[in-house]
Amino acid sequence: MKLKKFDGNPILKPNPDNGWEDFAVLNPAVIYDEKMQKFVMLYRAVGDEYQHRIRFGLATSRDGYNFQRCSNVPVMDARDNDPDEAGLEDARAVNIDGRYYITYASRPFWAGRYWLTREERIKQGVIYHTHPDSAPTYLKENLTVSYLAYTDDWKTYKRLGKITDTRYDDRDVIIFPERINGMFVKLSRPVREYGPRAMWISFSDTIMEWGEPQVLYIGEEWWEKGRLGGSCPPIRTKDGWLLVYHGVDEEEMIYRTGFMLLDLNDPTKILAKTKNFVMEPEYDYETKGIYNGCVFPTGIVEREGLLYIYYGSADKYVSLATVPLDEVLAELKLNLYSKK
Repeated sequence: MKLKKFDGNPILKPNPDNGWEDFAVLNPAVIYDEKMQKFVMLYRAVGDEYQHRIRFGLATSRDGYNFQRCSNVPVMDARDNDPDEAGLEDARAVNIDGRYYITYASRPFWAGRYWLTREERIKQGVIYHTHPDSAPTYLKENLTVSYLAYTDDWKTYKRLGKITDTRYDDRDVIIFPERINGMFVKLSRPVREYGPRAMWISFSDTIMEWGEPQVLYIGEEWWEKGRLGGSCPPIRTKDGWLLVYHGVDEEEMIYRTGFMLLDLNDPTKILAKTKNFVMEPEYDYETKGIYNGCVFPTGIVEREGLLYIYYGSADKYVSLATVPLDEVLAELKLNLYSKK
């Protein structure tokens, strides 16, 4: 099974008229707002500047394919001297009790254009800060921490603070769109001093303070052994929680996409998983950009039985793929999971 990529991809490109988004737009949170009767996209945006500071822009669509920007300024911006000074990366959004919760990743200091060497970035003006031994680990190593924010109207945003442990680089944080057995559920990809690069799961009764995470899944197939993590917020289906995830191979470091089905009442249990990837980089907009060879889903909407999967392509654009939900569930029934 393969996802159907939209013939009009990419659906969002850098905007040369706005300096904060004229270099790259990618990795969006997308959700359907029933009050607005629109698809709402919160996208990662970067201007052509050596700091490579990241902001969030907003766009909406009636049909899920054609999006119009809502503002000439970011709706959420990086702020000097804040813990998320480097910028706001890779939002995921869920509707819980009528409020839109947004997770995003950030570093405490901007680090410049990440695809360049350290020496090249220093020449461009990047400052590598030094700290005493007593300083927090994430400051000393400029680690990624993930944060939570919310909005009720897509106009004002309240930043609530960190929801991951600052001792570990942690991103790809996704919160389930409802409590399970009274608990909030979170997926993430922490780089721990023990254990492999893997997808982890944890629980909370407050949505802010989280229990010790446990490994949900370690890459088993060749295309996901280099790195993997959750991609889009899970979708509740009759068969289980449907999760889109990403995997990276060890040799070429190409990003690909798979599906996973988790138990509705116990999401630590994997019921089924696609053995083969369902999407990989193929076209110029996925293979020629900042990261050449990357499809990275972060937003998903289900409407009338069709899944709209929004992804960053080559770390440069926003693109769209679709697939009928029933087709995915049928495929997963042929791929019941048994831990190796």
